[in-house]
Amino acid sequence: MKDPIRAYLRKKGCPEHIVKGGLEGLVETWETVVTEVTHGYDLTLDDYLNDMDGRQLIEEVVPLASTPAHKAVIKRLGRLDGVMRTLIEPSEKPLWDDNAVKENGWTAEKNWWYFNRPKRPGPDLRDELEK
Repeated sequence: MKDPIRAYLRKKGCPEHIVKGGLEGLVETWETVVTEVTHGYDLTLDDYLNDMDGRQLIEEVVPLASTPAHKAVIKRLGRLDGVMRTLIEPSEKPLWDDNAVKENGWTAEKNWWYFNRPKRPGPDLRDELEK
């Protein structure tokens, strides 16, 4: 049986390691990001945007999740999102530029990861966010 999540990721042009990991791999990566933000995100804005793009991919594939295993992963995602929301604060402007926000139809309510920043950014991220 073909996995619709992996098929979506492949069609979207994701690297093979992302496709292979499927929803489970995406959520594992998100868990790593949440842990990094918990300890103080010590990477650059590009890295952070890449990590938030990973959360966006999760949002896009969740509607395709249909197996009991997927449902368990989605439950785990809910817990991780709850933790992440305690670690971030609203950003003065979206992390991506306004064109990307409009093009993709992102909103602060639905795509909150693009409209918030870590409360404890590392020095590189803090400098880039202040520019």
